[in-house]
Amino acid sequence: MEKSTMFVVPLVLQLFVHLQLEVHSLAALSKHDFSHSKSVINASDLPLEEVYDYIVVGGGTAGCPLAATLSSKYSVLVLERGKGFIYNLQQEDDGETPVQRVMSEDGIPTVRGRILGGTSIISAGVYARANISFLSESGVEWDINLVNATYEWIEDTIVYKPNAFAWQTVTQKAFLEAGVLPENGFSLDHVPETRITGSTFDNSGTRHAADELLNKGDLDNLRVAVHANVEKILFSYSESSLSATGVIYKDSKGIAHRAYVRDQSEVILSAGTMGTPQLLLLSGVGPESYLSSLGIPVVLDHPYVGQFLYDNPRNFINILPPNAIEPSIVTVLGIRDDFWQCSISCGLLTAPPYSLFPILEKNGEK
Repeated sequence: MEKSTMFVVPLVLQLFVHLQLEVHSLAALSKHDFSHSKSVINASDLPLEEVYDYIVVGGGTAGCPLAATLSSKYSVLVLERGKGFIYNLQQEDDGETPVQRVMSEDGIPTVRGRILGGTSIISAGVYARANISFLSESGVEWDINLVNATYEWIEDTIVYKPNAFAWQTVTQKAFLEAGVLPENGFSLDHVPETRITGSTFDNSGTRHAADELLNKGDLDNLRVAVHANVEKILFSYSESSLSATGVIYKDSKGIAHRAYVRDQSEVILSAGTMGTPQLLLLSGVGPESYLSSLGIPVVLDHPYVGQFLYDNPRNFINILPPNAIEPSIVTVLGIRDDFWQCSISCGLLTAPPYSLFPILEKNGEK
């Protein structure tokens, strides 16, 4: 891939998923670190045109650590459509809340993060490393030493070994009694059967997330624009080459801005599993027949953009105990080849946390 070509980074929803062979260190107890706020700015306060070495579209689970890494040597602009720091996960989606509710064509509800930190801000905080087979069967030649160093880089900042919770202990025993054996203790590896895994919640209940990884970058080289809704990728192309030169985005006032990358630099899409292909399609990259039917000028005919997206089925079983129980985060996993199980406990909710429990609406009723 040439340096000037457009680069796509997939965002994994719901879980931080990583891989390494052993745990070297985990984060120390601390408050959510907002030191990166010095680099965060409302998009409406940015110039109408600017130039950077790299533009990262999406300040979520993938975009934040990627931008931090690049900022050690380059100027980086991160464009995040959502808010910066303040959030309430019990708000219903009004178009600007941190939790965007999405309904698939099959009628399956899901959610997307719409805030700096992305879905790591609204997920259950489960941290696990990827199955080794994911790397070995991906067709990519991974530098395992670099992968291992990356795990340490993340884990010593936002990953914690959870304390024991009464409900999680009950869940662990239930998995074992149901035959999800053996019991593998605490591990961040993708170990089959029952185990305790890491969490991005610390043991004081504070949520930690991908936005804190921005603090590991050079904040003087990093600019993070919030309320920046990217509408189109700009391309330069000839008969022999195609490269992304910048983006058009709108701020919260509806004013259009243009940001460009320098020669031999890149626009990197990390707008999520749904947002990345959506932006490619809106920019004219995708199946020619589909784009033409919508009146979108075709930049590159690519039959697979926006296709073959599947999600794992998810089933909820709600248990209402006769007595109040201790709230708990997810710490125990029961993993089999074809499914995995977890459980969470909480008190009575006056409003459901939409990030975890999307509510279906029918005829205006819930």
